[in-house]
Amino acid sequence: MPPKRTCRYWLNLILFAVAVILIAAIATSVRLAQMQAHVIVTNEVGRRGLVQSSPAEYGVTNYESLTLIAADGVRIAAWAIPSQNRAAVILLHGYKGNRDQMLTDAAMLARHGYGSILIDMRGNGDSEGEQVTFGKWEVLDADAAYQYLLTRSDVDPERIGITGNSMGGTVAILYAASNPQIKAVWSNSTFSSLQDEVETGLKTMVGLPPFPFAPMIQYFAEQETGLRASDVSAVAHIHEISPRPVMITQGGRDTQVPVDSGQKLYDAAGDPKELWFEPDLGHVELESRVPEEYERRMIAFYDHVLLDVPQK
Repeated sequence: MPPKRTCRYWLNLILFAVAVILIAAIATSVRLAQMQAHVIVTNEVGRRGLVQSSPAEYGVTNYESLTLIAADGVRIAAWAIPSQNRAAVILLHGYKGNRDQMLTDAAMLARHGYGSILIDMRGNGDSEGEQVTFGKWEVLDADAAYQYLLTRSDVDPERIGITGNSMGGTVAILYAASNPQIKAVWSNSTFSSLQDEVETGLKTMVGLPPFPFAPMIQYFAEQETGLRASDVSAVAHIHEISPRPVMITQGGRDTQVPVDSGQKLYDAAGDPKELWFEPDLGHVELESRVPEEYERRMIAFYDHVLLDVPQK
């Protein structure tokens, strides 16, 4: 074989091999992204974290166990704690969590006379469903809790607030934006947008680089759930809550949501608003690391908004 043909032959062979490797790498990356997206949005009953505690273990014995029915027919497990001051707060847990994660808040509120309702959002805890939609359909679960509170004689419909941790904060913001009867929102360690959260989660919890996986995972998650990332963007909707007050908390050592999420939400929110940033705390750590200050601030917040107590 002449030298030129030999060189061309080997060059074509090398190019072909490189093309095969690139195609295989792309196919593998796409499949990996699709699998990861499925894991992110799926919470199978047999593998999820189930409720292990109860309000009684936190000193609240006068609670009720309930099953609520969301507007689309999904059955939602809940606890309701009666109100002593005519005000109540809806409590929403975080991603792939359940209602026992909100028991500290519920017990704290009860000590000050507040009622509350703690729910397992769909696809979590003891509730129906096996899919997580980051607020797209979970707002229906928040609404089921709200509609239940309207039936209680101990609760004034004009004195209902909502608190959410992490993804629950997103649901709280989205729901309050759509329901003007929610009088106040307290959002703990909430991601500002799904796009930002996917990138952070890939780096810290999965070990994959944001590029090229984040856009692909977001695409497959949207396809599987029927949501669009813009539908569940807290930063895009938080301004709709104004003139009702919003409290946003964020830890500077949070590894589960971007540490600038709190500032982004604060900047996007309308007045009145407040940002409580603790640089040395991690994800949803305020209630465990600075419990006295957390209680003082939350009770003052809800006292002012729901009970008309003047701010000090």
